[in-house]
Amino acid sequence: SDGFPQQRQGVRPVVLAPQHASVSTHFLPSSLADKAGVAQITLMSQLFTPFTVRDLTLRNRTVVAPMCQYSARHGVANDWHFVHLGRFALGGYGLVILEATAVTPEGRISYGDLGLWSDDQIKPLKHIAEFLHSQGAAAGIQLAHAGRKASTPIAWRHGFDETEAEKPQVAFESWTPVAPSPIIHSEKTPGYTTPRELTENDIRATVQAFADAAIRADKAGFDVIEIHGAHGYLINQFLSPIANKRTDRYGGSRENRMRFALELTEAVRAAWPTQKPLFIRISATDGGPGGWELDDSIALAREFKARGVDVIHCSSGGFEGYALKPAPLYQVPLATAVRKIGIPTIAVGLVTEPQDAETIIATGEADLVAFARGALDDPNWPIHAHHALDGAAYDLWPIQARERVRSKDRALGIRGN
Repeated sequence: SDGFPQQRQGVRPVVLAPQHASVSTHFLPSSLADKAGVAQITLMSQLFTPFTVRDLTLRNRTVVAPMCQYSARHGVANDWHFVHLGRFALGGYGLVILEATAVTPEGRISYGDLGLWSDDQIKPLKHIAEFLHSQGAAAGIQLAHAGRKASTPIAWRHGFDETEAEKPQVAFESWTPVAPSPIIHSEKTPGYTTPRELTENDIRATVQAFADAAIRADKAGFDVIEIHGAHGYLINQFLSPIANKRTDRYGGSRENRMRFALELTEAVRAAWPTQKPLFIRISATDGGPGGWELDDSIALAREFKARGVDVIHCSSGGFEGYALKPAPLYQVPLATAVRKIGIPTIAVGLVTEPQDAETIIATGEADLVAFARGALDDPNWPIHAHHALDGAAYDLWPIQARERVRSKDRALGIRGN
């Protein structure tokens, strides 16, 4: 048995490139699985038009942003991750990106993070990717290293509150983090420790770890890799003068501070199949004086584009005391500014209303729109947005639910016919 509940049948095939014609059909009846085509949708809104990058075509422009769950043991995905991620594919998202997945054990934010430093971690991730495909979504994974923000308490616990009896059950670990410079992330917030400064040999090993993880991501069946270069984690630490005080070729000038990110990107691009797109997430600004700024990100984006990055996911912040003030759509201008160099971008950050997301796409402010907390609040956001923007549209509902929802709406006289 493949471990999937066999009663789930009849969903639309995933909208992917030809190499995915043999995608897992655990949830497809043979009448659908044998067809190479994709169910047709009458599209009106720009948000629900397909988006093609390299050999991948997403069914629409909605993306689930990576969200750490801090629920793994030894970096291995489990039923929580399967259900958590699967609901977004059922809800109609075009691309679902797995949480920050550490490329080394010491690169985890906490001991509960997912990892991809071992072949033993591939199989459960493949299980998730296959389900996402079977429900029409593309599968992405974010490769990450936390740097000096590693070995911290699990976010939804009360600090390091694990009992001695509980620690073996949750695979508790703590370790000394590493970073560009031996500067603690925060003296005020409990849970952070002073990191060890990476040597150049350490840097080369970390670059190789990202490349090795990319190979494993391909074996697991992912369509997209997103490199995590944002939110004050290791790549962001090298980029920002807030955290990088090195005096060697990886510190000082902007060119030197970009070196690690660019070497790492080159290594991942070389390891990742040519036909598969490579994304990177950046903090387009640290959000305060003396930090990394938008002009720096525009220069960096040009270098990423030259090295085969296909899409840039534009967020902000990550260092204590530095942040933009959150407000609806507050990070969209960052995606728009980076997009002007001729590279597709993802807008993210308090995009909640369907019409706002539609406007972002229709006016060329960004090419994709990502949801994190909004996706948690409404895993069916694309389905509901499709109704709001395009009237009586039921195509994104799984076929198991589609007619029942339609009949309910008919009985209530809502959402058209």
